[in-house]
Amino acid sequence: MPATLSYPGVYIEEIPSGVRTITGVATSITAFIGRAAKGPIDADPDGPVLVNSYGDYERNFGALDPAYPMGYAVRDFYLNGGAQAIIVRLYEGDASKAKANFDITNLTLEAASAGTWANPLRVRIDTQVSDEVAALYGLTKGDLFNVTVRDMTSGAQESFLNVSAKDSPRRVDRVLKAGSSLIRVKDGTLTNAVPAAMSDAPTGKTVWDQDGSSVGVKNKGVDSPALQPGTYEGNADDKTGMYALKKVDLFNLLCIPADTRGGDTDSGVYQQAMAFCVDRRALLIVDAPAAWSSANAITGQNNKALTDLNLNGTAARNAAVFFPRVLESDPARQGQIDTFVPCGIIAGVMARTDTQRGVWKAPAGLDAALNGIQGLSVVLTDGENGQLNPLGVNCLRSFPASGAVVWGSRTLRGSDLLADDYKYIPVRRLALYIEESLFRGTQWVVFEPNDDPLWAQIRLNVGAFMHNLFRQGAFQGKTPQDAYFVKCDSETTTQNDINLGIVNIVVGFAPLKPAEFVVIQLQQMAGQIQT
Repeated sequence: MPATLSYPGVYIEEIPSGVRTITGVATSITAFIGRAAKGPIDADPDGPVLVNSYGDYERNFGALDPAYPMGYAVRDFYLNGGAQAIIVRLYEGDASKAKANFDITNLTLEAASAGTWANPLRVRIDTQVSDEVAALYGLTKGDLFNVTVRDMTSGAQESFLNVSAKDSPRRVDRVLKAGSSLIRVKDGTLTNAVPAAMSDAPTGKTVWDQDGSSVGVKNKGVDSPALQPGTYEGNADDKTGMYALKKVDLFNLLCIPADTRGGDTDSGVYQQAMAFCVDRRALLIVDAPAAWSSANAITGQNNKALTDLNLNGTAARNAAVFFPRVLESDPARQGQIDTFVPCGIIAGVMARTDTQRGVWKAPAGLDAALNGIQGLSVVLTDGENGQLNPLGVNCLRSFPASGAVVWGSRTLRGSDLLADDYKYIPVRRLALYIEESLFRGTQWVVFEPNDDPLWAQIRLNVGAFMHNLFRQGAFQGKTPQDAYFVKCDSETTTQNDINLGIVNIVVGFAPLKPAEFVVIQLQQMAGQIQT
């Protein structure tokens, strides 16, 4: 009813429908953590970085380099169907002291990020500006100058015209931060003095050498040494290391490639990452250690190699291990074949399966082909696969005609001995998807009057979301009653709960489980006997 009825007549009032559509979240945004040649590091305000293609990754973090295995994992992700990746670049030591510096009279510039990538840069200042442009910004001609930077290796060049050291819309530190991928003004070095021009020649006619027409690097950039476990683990409060991912809204899969080719990611790092994935409703993809050279190397001494990972407890529902590693040609080494970790490939296969079939489909089988590889580092037989599968180790296999495929879909709680509810990857990922979607889609409930009208709205909206999944084939059952339920009423929320400000919503679903074992029974039919 309108708040005030003051005159005789007809009043129009719009009544809310109570429908608040719950939208499903993304399912395969993959985070990668490791070293790179360049780009924002974990502690920078600009990090982590979302990339939508491998080309994006190269522009931000550098081309393939054997010193940085993360780049190969990201490439494999996109080769196998990945769509979005979040990159956390780590740097061992103080990255602020590892940036190339360029000293110009009254102005010090530095590389946009740490590393030797910036050492071939050349910077030039000129004063080819006009009074008219200066007047637009309330400055004089003498307040403006132009900055040009060129990468002498690739030939890439950036030009920034009519910038100033004075406070204005063209203040040089702000312009470079907003528009340059190569250089920045070093903190604390900006003055109101105009830098002396390197040359009066027009920008387009500059001779790019060190004869005075341009300035080369003074203090060279330094690449990161090998990462230590503590750098991966970082600090949750400072949002460094893996906790830099707290800055991003959502990620679903986490890959931590070994820091060196042929090396291993520290098991302690995996343990902390697994706990972090539980908090963020994500799945950790674990690469098999390099020492896992055969099935017997894993199962020997009462499965000691698997036990030594120390990835156990209920948190292991959010992790899965894949064996063996893969063989690929390395473009950075003239196509030589080498061994690589498979985490990027697996994440790409999951992304591809999500797109084609849905998050409830196991990312395994003949359709789960491993693209871009030359083979597997260990060729497994059916018997060896049979040793590992009951332990929760997912095997990569190669079959005639179909090639290399993912041939396992169990979490690290997938051991037959544990009989866990979340034994299978698709069941766990579907649960995480539902949890995250409902978490985000029911925020409107907070502070609403806690009574029957609210409970009915919750049942309507959550039920619509679950029914949509049922229609897509995400659940078992021929009818909605067999497939899922949503309960929110006086039975789930008692008067005491209401007094405490609590509303309880119970959602159940019947997950689809992969057909791991196909049993074909063949019987010979006896001929018809006359009786």
